[in-house]
Amino acid sequence: MSTTERPRILVVGGGYVGLYAARRILKKMRYGEATVTVVDPRSYMTYQPFLPEAAAGSISPRHVVVPLRRVLPKAEVLTGRVSTIDQDRKVATIAPLVGEAYELPFDYLVIALGAISRTFPIPGLAEQGIGMKGVEEAIGLRNHVLEQLDKADSTNDEDVRRKALTFVFVGGGFAGAETVGEVEDMARDAAKYYPNVKREDMRFVLVDAADKILPEVGPQLGKWGLEHLQKRGIEVYLSTSMESCTGGRVVLKNGLEVDSATIVWTAGVKPNPALARFGLPLGPRGHVDTAATLQVRGTDYIWAAGDNAQVPDLAAREEGVENAWCPPNAQHALRQAKVLGDNVISGMRGFPQQEYKHANKGAVAGLGLHKGVAMVRLGKKVKLKIKGRLAWYFHRGYHGMAVPTWNRKIRVFADWTLAMFLKREVVSLGAMENPREEFYEAARPAPAPADAKPVGDKAGSEQAGRAEKAKAS
Repeated sequence: MSTTERPRILVVGGGYVGLYAARRILKKMRYGEATVTVVDPRSYMTYQPFLPEAAAGSISPRHVVVPLRRVLPKAEVLTGRVSTIDQDRKVATIAPLVGEAYELPFDYLVIALGAISRTFPIPGLAEQGIGMKGVEEAIGLRNHVLEQLDKADSTNDEDVRRKALTFVFVGGGFAGAETVGEVEDMARDAAKYYPNVKREDMRFVLVDAADKILPEVGPQLGKWGLEHLQKRGIEVYLSTSMESCTGGRVVLKNGLEVDSATIVWTAGVKPNPALARFGLPLGPRGHVDTAATLQVRGTDYIWAAGDNAQVPDLAAREEGVENAWCPPNAQHALRQAKVLGDNVISGMRGFPQQEYKHANKGAVAGLGLHKGVAMVRLGKKVKLKIKGRLAWYFHRGYHGMAVPTWNRKIRVFADWTLAMFLKREVVSLGAMENPREEFYEAARPAPAPADAKPVGDKAGSEQAGRAEKAKAS
């Protein structure tokens, strides 16, 4: 970390908003005008809409992440966490991955911590659940599912086999519906290589507390998506919830009980709880309360956007929707980040702030290879509703162009192009969970035999004496 006399713009979080806001600021900033510092526990940004495809092996996991230092070469990138913020002194406390915490002064602050998985105190969830917020979880889910097929194919125990081939997904929004669709596709393909496992042996269960799935694309397309998943043999239970999953025993509120070794939790997100330690004004659900200019209310040097911010949706309010707030999706995060970056520069130079206003362009969702739904807004009232293969093209086209940097765009499209000619990889790399285990077994000292005697005992002394005599002769 460098010390500088220039003003410091501190960006807390290197996700979608943090990355794009920092890029925008660096692009608009004059040479030497300020120092941009980005702090995040990870050294990369994750494009979360691609996590279901990464879990299914359609995209290489490395192509779902964007290295911050490579994309922001003119910024300081600190790998760590901001533990506290002193607004009176304009100082943030940085807790690095290694070493003691230290204070970092700033002049302007951008809050872009994003969101974490929204969970409930369900018995067994912390021990059994698998989230889908990071690329590590996507890789882990892929390896885990394929490992369950390995177990089922190699055992004669019917209970073990049934538990291994039962997959439970909780949450029917974008993340849940897309993940169950992609994973079911992968498992169906993988079953061709297992002589003792067929798709009919597997059981996929999707659970949601709401009365519909995919609410973002509207009731008509959501109903089609529901029927499509059911035709593929996926059991869908709506208006119900999971009461417990201790030891893999999943108990639903409707009375259904199943044993499952795979419980995927995608039941929404909530703002990062670290926001409560920053002394910022928060909304009723824990979001940072911001004005339409993305400035945190009551300040003129702090901005916030994305999943951790409560941003007024001016476009929806103009259409008559009272108290509308921007939903937490990539569409708004990208556009908010650009406006935020411009407003930081304007605030630094003493110019007026610009309000954020964006009319929702629609939503797209992929439900597996060649399957999807898309709702595209062509005007204030005209909505184009698409389903099937064409919607899947819309889904891939939109997100393929939305993923940051041309480096990642090219790599993602290359993955998709190769998949047209090559079969899907169905190898499980389960050892990634504990990569040093085999080396540890090989390197640790072998235990002494039970009948071995200490070197200093009588027999050992006699043996040493005979060795010395032989050496002398």
